[in-house]
Amino acid sequence: MLNELWSFQGRYRILHLTWFAFFLSFVVWFNFAPFSTAVQESLNLSVGQIKTLAICNVALTVPARIIIGMVLDKYGPRITYSLLLIYAAIPCLMFAFAQDFNSLVISRLLLSIVGAGFVIGIRMVAEWFPPKEIGLAEGIYGGWGNFGSAAAAFTLPTIATVASVMAAGQINWRFAIALTGIIAAVYGAIYYFNVQDTPTGKVYQRPKKHGGIEVTTKKDFWFLMVMNIPLSGILAVLAWRLNIVGFFNQTQLYIAWFLLFCLYAFQGYKCWEVNKELVTGKKRYPAEDRYEFSQVALLELTYFVNFGSELAVVSMLPTFFENTFTLDKILAGAIAASYAFMNLAARPGGGLISDTLGSRRLTMTVLTGCMGISYLLFGGVSSNWWLPFAILLVMLCSFFVQAGEGSTFAIVPLVKRRVTGQIAGNVGAYGNVGAVAYLTLFSLLPEGQVGNTIFFQTLGVCALIVTFLCWFFLKEPKGSFSAHHEGEAAGTEMQKPSLPSRLAYEKEQGE
Repeated sequence: MLNELWSFQGRYRILHLTWFAFFLSFVVWFNFAPFSTAVQESLNLSVGQIKTLAICNVALTVPARIIIGMVLDKYGPRITYSLLLIYAAIPCLMFAFAQDFNSLVISRLLLSIVGAGFVIGIRMVAEWFPPKEIGLAEGIYGGWGNFGSAAAAFTLPTIATVASVMAAGQINWRFAIALTGIIAAVYGAIYYFNVQDTPTGKVYQRPKKHGGIEVTTKKDFWFLMVMNIPLSGILAVLAWRLNIVGFFNQTQLYIAWFLLFCLYAFQGYKCWEVNKELVTGKKRYPAEDRYEFSQVALLELTYFVNFGSELAVVSMLPTFFENTFTLDKILAGAIAASYAFMNLAARPGGGLISDTLGSRRLTMTVLTGCMGISYLLFGGVSSNWWLPFAILLVMLCSFFVQAGEGSTFAIVPLVKRRVTGQIAGNVGAYGNVGAVAYLTLFSLLPEGQVGNTIFFQTLGVCALIVTFLCWFFLKEPKGSFSAHHEGEAAGTEMQKPSLPSRLAYEKEQGE
């Protein structure tokens, strides 16, 4: 696979086009982080308002990943990803033209939906690569795509500085942010005309019912209901935070909480619709068609602590280095990007380790434990540290975080193929639950060394708790290293389709 990776033919062509789609969605998603202090100065915002914008940046990704997971399983990744990238231009332009805090909040909430793009590519890559190579393939997709946050931190301040001639000599963050949205929309159209959902001749498996995750035992249905609570609950925490900074008054807060309760009830109803025959005893799955939802729950928790912490750290790290070591914005952004820079190697590395070690369970457990220890060490970083050493520690911590993410999604596509999109959506959503939880904690902590220490130590302790759960309860997926996916016939070719084959495929999909 490593030898053929640069061929840009067949499945590798799809992989490259898809990771770049994710890369652009991450550039868009994190185009605010390098400009947090510039936006604060430009619009006279308080520190609390800036921290609230960072939370809003990841908030609606929680329900968006669940909804997009359902849409993805029904309509396929090609059209879903294309439309999401085109949509990205709207909130980017809204943010670029915003003149007050309320407008910034609305645009960042709408922009947080773009973060759901990750789920789409997970299903696309899983359709094109067999289980024995899924870890590396998904790792490349996620890692090289996640590098978009580093690219944003590296390039956007420079673009904004060059464009300062259009903003009376001030850093032109508006131009840089608008540009990212326009580029994403253009690539959305390019993506639509250059990919297809599956290799020619391979059937795109869809769940029989849509609206909620299909489970295979009664016990798992109630477990699913419990695991859905944080998905709405974390949005209730965000609503409370918006009340604290004055975006919501008390009445509006209660209305928001009531609507979120209704959202949970609606989500529960849709899950009931999908699993009604199972819960009422009218249907029973044969043993070979069952899967354990507890494994999905564990993967949700691993993504809570690894990707959730990454989103939180990426959102605050430029400001952390700027204030801790008294650096200018461009240098602080470049140094902070070292955390996301590791995505290029770490996340594919985590997937490759998972593919080659012979135990996806052991890989997941060890990487999560090392991540926890690294965060505990990073909690001691202060202005007294030698800056290069602090950067090295950031990169070490980042390696374990992103390798852990690669390991998580080396397992996700192997749980149950026909609901891969929905499982990926829920697991991905828990990453954003973690991000909102961590960023809310960060917003409540005192500024300076004490607050930073508590923040990073909390990340470390949470990771070690999940390490314990993985060690005792995570199981090796069936067919972890098979040459073919569950339910897939041997001999399916995965080569670049000819134009007539593509047209026939598209006609079939349209019918």
